[in-house]
Amino acid sequence: MEEECRVLSIQSHVVRGYVGNRAATFPLQGKRTLLLRVLGFEVDAVNSVQFSNHTGYSHWKGQVLNSDELQELYDGLKLNSVNQYDYVLTGYTRDKSFLAMVVDIVQELKQQNPRLVYVCDPVMGDQRNGEGAMYVPDDLLPVYREKVVPVADIITPNQFEAELLTGRKIHSQEEALEVMDMLHSMGPDTVVITSSDLLSPRGSDYLMALGSQKTRAPDGSVVTQRIRMEMHKVDAVFVGTGDLFAAMLLAWTHKHPNNLKVACEKTVSAMHHVLQRTIKCAKAKSGEGVKPSPAQLELRMVQSKKDIESPEIVVQATVL
Repeated sequence: MEEECRVLSIQSHVVRGYVGNRAATFPLQGKRTLLLRVLGFEVDAVNSVQFSNHTGYSHWKGQVLNSDELQELYDGLKLNSVNQYDYVLTGYTRDKSFLAMVVDIVQELKQQNPRLVYVCDPVMGDQRNGEGAMYVPDDLLPVYREKVVPVADIITPNQFEAELLTGRKIHSQEEALEVMDMLHSMGPDTVVITSSDLLSPRGSDYLMALGSQKTRAPDGSVVTQRIRMEMHKVDAVFVGTGDLFAAMLLAWTHKHPNNLKVACEKTVSAMHHVLQRTIKCAKAKSGEGVKPSPAQLELRMVQSKKDIESPEIVVQATVL
């Protein structure tokens, strides 16, 4: 019997839809016939917020977990000696004390298991039409820079978040590679800029993502693999794609630990299938010429289960 691989996922939760833990735990646990046999994932979820739905809707209600409540939950795990993990996955949070508590938990878990891998999606903001904006309080940025990124092993910022973390603007692929090197120097061995405003070599209809991974060869030398991915743009605003991306990257880097190209091809190809199915269903529901609503644009996760389990590779990564 294969040894289980356990993930502690600290993210938001919604009753309706797929963002945060709802997006992350479906691909990690929902792939039961594949992952538990081949990869062996079990996911323990801590909900940093519990909302009725994501905040892209006109209205939402719910509760926010504070740092003391997070500590209480973790203490319960410790008292029962069930705080042993192989991975930690984190996403959206709005409170700096909560984020600092996450770092304390990660550090303690790494002391228990030095091989633990911390996957961090540093959710802070995004850019539209070249203008960046933060959608979390400004005081989270120094916590991410000084405490979170140094203990992370894999980070998945978008272009704007990578710029925030390094204080360096990105205007070209070369500058993006330099920014990823800066992020490597801060701690993580794997950096994936999940989306950018850079012009793709394939044209303006494509979205460019970039990745960089440092691995250690048997002789002790460090090898760096850099890749570029180009995905066809979809004319819609989806919520939860970053959460899904980070969870699937965790899964596929576990399966292919020294091959970022393959891990990203599987992750991005699965994303492509999910988004194409989602926009097709949304347009069918909204009707011709009518912009789909946030409810209609909820990710079609259940319908995409086979694509998440075993994605047909439709996005090939270019090795740089």
